Amino acid sequence: MFPKQFPKQFPMHRPRRLRRTPALRRLAREHRVHPADLILPLFVREGLSQPQPISSMPGVVQHSSESLLRAVAQAAELGLGGVMLFGVPQQRDATGSAGLAEDGILNRSLREVRAEVGEQIVVMSDLCLDEFTDHGHCGVLDESGHVDNDATLDLYAQMAVAQAQAGAQILGPSGMMDGQVAVIRQALDAAGFNEVGVLAYAAKYASAFYGPFREAVDSQLTGDRRSYQMDAANRREAIREVELDLAEGADMVMVKPALGYLDIVADIAAMSPVPVAAYQISGEYSMIEAAAANGWIDRRSAIEESVLSIKRAGAESILTYWAAELATWLRD
Repeated sequence: MFPKQFPKQFPMHRPRRLRRTPALRRLAREHRVHPADLILPLFVREGLSQPQPISSMPGVVQHSSESLLRAVAQAAELGLGGVMLFGVPQQRDATGSAGLAEDGILNRSLREVRAEVGEQIVVMSDLCLDEFTDHGHCGVLDESGHVDNDATLDLYAQMAVAQAQAGAQILGPSGMMDGQVAVIRQALDAAGFNEVGVLAYAAKYASAFYGPFREAVDSQLTGDRRSYQMDAANRREAIREVELDLAEGADMVMVKPALGYLDIVADIAAMSPVPVAAYQISGEYSMIEAAAANGWIDRRSAIEESVLSIKRAGAESILTYWAAELATWLRD
């Protein structure tokens, strides 16, 4: 019997027609993740002779110099969009000088990686002081113990040039200092690195989900970063932050974290004239891994759905610790 609400003279639309088989669902799919959409964050720790597992991030390691090269070569072979390098030094000080040093772990690793893979994959570097300071903050501290924005910018400018000299093709300033993109852009151009791009962490929120990352970089932080990272309650403020970074010359903009901030990703994707990235952070990764390890969810399905949700929200590039594994699945 034809339902009364659908007169017989009109064909009834049935969305389920396009969901009936895997082939039909694939045909009608609105969004797809491609390996080139994915950026793999990688940690390299000074002094290691072999990779060291990160207990709070099952499957992720702090790399030795040798294992880092293998991981980057694999990422290139899989067709990933890029890799983002984070350095973990043996020695730290109040100004994060190891992050500027030519022979520091991050700059040394950038040179080695570029020598290994050349132009096969985009090599990116985290531009921040938190891994290198003995207090764990993203900038230098003033006499009262607060982050000194302008003094930090001077160090960011030096760090940008050092990373560009080492071979980084895109720099990722993640400290959320006011004016950081402009200062970095000016320093790069003045040093002749006008082709090096800036991926601005434009909307980086103070999040509870960074916890496992602290272990990954052996963070020395006590307290929090709420005085310079964004308040989780604020949505419109993210647009202002992005607009400022665009005006200062950002080539790409980033939202971090991703899953708890998909509304922010969508807002920025709707207004940004440059590519939008989102970072699926350590806590987001570890929650899914923990639930899967307990048998509460299907691991592969949850990973694929979580990354697809970031793509659907509007991110062109997604930083995820599953990038290499996802790329192998996408080949199936």
